Amino acid sequence: MKIVVISDTHGICEMLELVIKKTGTPDLLIHCGDIERQEAQIRRIAGCPCLMVAGNNDWGPSLPKEILTEIAGHRFYITHGHRQGVSFGYEQLTTTAIAKKADICLFGHTHRPMTDKREGCLLMNPGSLTLPRPAGRRPSYGILEIGEDGSVRYRIENL
Repeated sequence: MKIVVISDTHGICEMLELVIKKTGTPDLLIHCGDIERQEAQIRRIAGCPCLMVAGNNDWGPSLPKEILTEIAGHRFYITHGHRQGVSFGYEQLTTTAIAKKADICLFGHTHRPMTDKREGCLLMNPGSLTLPRPAGRRPSYGILEIGEDGSVRYRIENL
């Protein structure tokens, strides 16, 4: 199973079209927030099932604040990260993900790509497709590949 992970597109979807051209249609697309009312366009471009959470710039009741779900034998915790203070560190996020028994935690908010394993939980922030930080950094997204045996390969890609 191939999962594309994006975040912080801030209402601009053109870069997602480039991602899909580069990766091919994934089995699932996960957006970690700051979508700014572009849910329908993201679904159309992705051409696959999509999971999306609300970020600090998403208003209205249409998006959940977080998602806890099972995907291909793994427990995913998906959040934007601003409620867990990820701009100041990953301790609260890690504690929350572990308490929810997640082994994969996906988040955004900082616009800075990162992957880390903490207490048996993979943390991934795909960065931002439209407003990468620091300035001058290339737009980024994440790829998760889950094998039939449950193995997980992950990486951050740049456009």
